[in-house]
Amino acid sequence: MELNTRGRYAVMAMADLAKHQELAAVSLSSIAERQDLSLPYLEQIFLQLRRAGLVESARGRMGGYRLARGSADISVAEIMSAVQEETRMTRCLGEEGTGCLREEKCLTHDLWHALGNHIRVFLSSVSLQEVLGGLPPAKRMPPGPALQPSAHMDIAAK
Repeated sequence: MELNTRGRYAVMAMADLAKHQELAAVSLSSIAERQDLSLPYLEQIFLQLRRAGLVESARGRMGGYRLARGSADISVAEIMSAVQEETRMTRCLGEEGTGCLREEKCLTHDLWHALGNHIRVFLSSVSLQEVLGGLPPAKRMPPGPALQPSAHMDIAAK
């Protein structure tokens, strides 16, 4: 899975907005400049974010955008959803996973589908505030023992 620019730009821009909105609304041009993003593309993204109720616009000379809620109350998954970014790991198009290989699921469908679900759960658990302040250690590493290479992997590497 590879995130497209829309999802990455939306999260970057929302993090920038959260960081710089303390004194006044933040203009899209200042976000675009700080994050090296295309202003016209950012305008399209913020239209979607506003429609989703994640940001509010302020008009006037000092106009711009503010978060509609606190950064601790906005998840990365909400941002991704607002800009129609998917975390689907399969080639399937249907809800039930039909269509990987024409009308049938591919052999590895359940594996990739489960991984996509884990990604969705993870992104739902990460707030915009955590993006700015750093993820807590518990969210940086999965629970359980650290991943160790297997003997089979050692043989393959030789």
